[in-house]
Amino acid sequence: MTPSPKGTRGDLFDPACPTRKLLDRIGTKWTSMAVKVLAEAAPAEVRFAELQRRMPGVSQKMLSATLQSLTGDGLVARRVEPTVPPKVHYRLTELGLSLEVPLAALRTWAEENMPAIDRALKRSPR
Repeated sequence: MTPSPKGTRGDLFDPACPTRKLLDRIGTKWTSMAVKVLAEAAPAEVRFAELQRRMPGVSQKMLSATLQSLTGDGLVARRVEPTVPPKVHYRLTELGLSLEVPLAALRTWAEENMPAIDRALKRSPR
C-alpha cells in the first residue's frame, strides 16, 4: 500500500497500512520515556547524555535508535553543536508534543492497573 494522501486516515486493520509500523515504533517503553522527558523540558532542548540519565536502564544504542526513529517520524528535532566532541540536543516538535497526551494516558493506565495485571498473571497457567 502506498502512503495515505495527506489529510486522510490510515486503516490499522489493513495489513499493508503504514499505521501498523508507526504503532510498533511509538508503542515502546523507550519511546514513551523519551517523549515524557522531552515534553517535561519543552520547549527547551535536552542533551543525549541527560536523556540517558533520566531513562534508567536504556542503553546508548537503544536510546540512539529510539531518537533516530522519533526524528525520522518528525516527532523529535535534533541539533548538533559543532564542538569536539559534538553536543547533540533533542526537543519535541509540535507533532511530538501532540503525542505526549495519549502516551501519558497510557502510562497512567499501566501504572494504575499493574497490580491487577500482576494478580492475573499469578493466576494464569503457563
